[in-house]
Amino acid sequence: MKITFFSTQPYDRESFTKYCADTCFEFVFLEEKLTERTVFLADGSDAVCVFVNDCLNEAVIRQLARLNIPLIALRCAGFNNVDLKAAQICNIRVVRVPAYSPHAVAEHALAMIMALNRKTHKAYNRIREQNFSLNGLLGFDLYKKTVGVIGTGHIGEVFCRIMHGLGCNILAYDPVKKPEMEKMSVSYVAVNTLLPQCDILSLHCPLNEKTRYLINNETIAQMKTGVMLINTGRGGLVDTRAVIAGLKSGKIGYLGIDVYEQEEDLFFRNLSDQIILDDTIARLMTFPNVLITAHQGFFTQEALGQIALTTFDNVKQFLAGEIPVNEVKVDD
Repeated sequence: MKITFFSTQPYDRESFTKYCADTCFEFVFLEEKLTERTVFLADGSDAVCVFVNDCLNEAVIRQLARLNIPLIALRCAGFNNVDLKAAQICNIRVVRVPAYSPHAVAEHALAMIMALNRKTHKAYNRIREQNFSLNGLLGFDLYKKTVGVIGTGHIGEVFCRIMHGLGCNILAYDPVKKPEMEKMSVSYVAVNTLLPQCDILSLHCPLNEKTRYLINNETIAQMKTGVMLINTGRGGLVDTRAVIAGLKSGKIGYLGIDVYEQEEDLFFRNLSDQIILDDTIARLMTFPNVLITAHQGFFTQEALGQIALTTFDNVKQFLAGEIPVNEVKVDD
C-alpha cells in the first residue's frame, strides 16, 4: 500500500519509519502542504496522510476521488480542515488519531502558564546578558487561583488534574460532564458564569461552527481584568484582533498561544531570513506579555510514536475491510 505524506518534517519521516514493521507499506514523504495545487502529487497512492494545516476542502477531496484514493489518514486529532460531507459523497474514508498524548499538550499549556507568570523566558535572556536584576519579573502564586477550562476531553481532563495538583480552584465548561472530574472538585458551569471568575483561562475544545471565535470582543469583556488566556487547541477558537484589543486595554494581562488562526502560512517553517507579511501576528509579537509557540504542544517522543502507531492501525483496519475505530463521519 502506497501512502503519500504531506507537510512532512524530518521527525515525521523518522517516527513513521521507526514504527513501521509491516513491509506492505510504501511511503512517499513530501514537504509540500496538501492543496488544490499539490494534490496531483498523490497520484498512484492508496492513501494520503495529512496534518493540521493541510487543506482538504471540497475541491481537494474531489481531486483525490478522481485519483482513486479511498482513504485520508489524519495524523492529528482535529479534523476541522476536512470537508467531511464532500468525503462522504466521494466515498472517501477519513480516520484520525484522537488521543496521541493528552499529557503532551496539557503539560505544554502548564509550561506556558509558568513561563508567562514567572517570566522565565525573560529571566533567561537577562542572565545571558549578565543582568541579574529581578525588576519586572514579579509573578504570582498559582495556589488557590481560579482556572477556567473550556473542554474537558482527553487533554482538558489531564490539564484539570495537573492544575488540581497545584492547588487551583477549577471551573469547567463542556457539553458532556465527566463524573470523575466532578469528584475531583471540578465545577461545571456555563461559559458566562466561568469567564468573570477566572484568573487563568485555558482552551481545550475542538474547533467547529459552535466554537469558532469563542473568544471574541463580547466574551473578553466578561473576563476578569488581567486574565491569563492560554490556547493550545485550535487557532480559530480565538478572534486574534479582539485579543489584541484586549491586550491593549489591559483586560487580558497575559496571552499564551501554541496555535494561530492563520498559522498554515507560518508554522513548521523556518522564516528567519524573511519578512513576516502577517501584520496580525507581527503585532502580537510586540507585546511583552505574549508568549507564542509554533504548534509545539504535541511534540514529544511519546506523542510522535503514538501518532505513527495509531495511524498504522487505522490503515490496517481499513485494508482489512473493517470499520476503523477512529473513523470520522459527518455527524462527529
